[in-house]
Amino acid sequence: MDEKLEKLRELVNNAQRIVFFGGAGVSTESGIPDFRSVDGLYNQHYKFPPETILSRTFYDRMPEEFFRFYRDKMLVKGVEPSRAHKALARMEKAGKLLAIVTQNIDGLHQAAGSEKIYELHGSVERNYCQTCGKAYSRADIEAMPLVPKCSCGGTIKPDVVLYEEPLNQNTMARAIWSIRQSDLLIIGGTSLTVWPAAGLIEYFEGEDLVIINKTRTPYSDQAGLAIYDSIGKALEYAVQDL
Repeated sequence: MDEKLEKLRELVNNAQRIVFFGGAGVSTESGIPDFRSVDGLYNQHYKFPPETILSRTFYDRMPEEFFRFYRDKMLVKGVEPSRAHKALARMEKAGKLLAIVTQNIDGLHQAAGSEKIYELHGSVERNYCQTCGKAYSRADIEAMPLVPKCSCGGTIKPDVVLYEEPLNQNTMARAIWSIRQSDLLIIGGTSLTVWPAAGLIEYFEGEDLVIINKTRTPYSDQAGLAIYDSIGKALEYAVQDL
């Protein structure tokens, strides 16, 4: 494993245009539950399955149940950026990181100091009235009753992509452009099984592909370097010279 970490450090030092594509594993080290692990949301018991609750149909039909789950499990309080978040911010500050493409909605990359971030599934930090479009912060939502209402009377929806909703095409286009420009693509903390996000790897035209995950992924054999360990440990080691 030490040899693999040393190889990752070497790749980071030599690269000029790095893109990091990350999933839930980046934030689980901050204490935010993922969806598919043993302790993830899919393996916890609710009145309705999480994938049902987090659908647009359910949101429209049963907003009270949606927001009860959303406030309990998606608005996680008291969490701080993980070692991985901080390492990526350091990579960007050093002028190495072209962009972060993330499936996470928690805003922890921004909290760590990163700026060039493409959030494929949106963010809990942004919320908009469905009637007038007025913007609200996460703090605004947390201070409101169960189903948040705008001053105009409309329901305020978190700017997160629910099941049955399309990804933002502008965000996708920017993510694809960044991946195409990169000379090193680091994929971390994602099973690479959720589409269309997982398909972004097909746009990589650079030399070095690295996958860091606790378990194998469908693309592990395509990677020049695959590390099955903590994403925070690996990235923290990789940026020690920056």
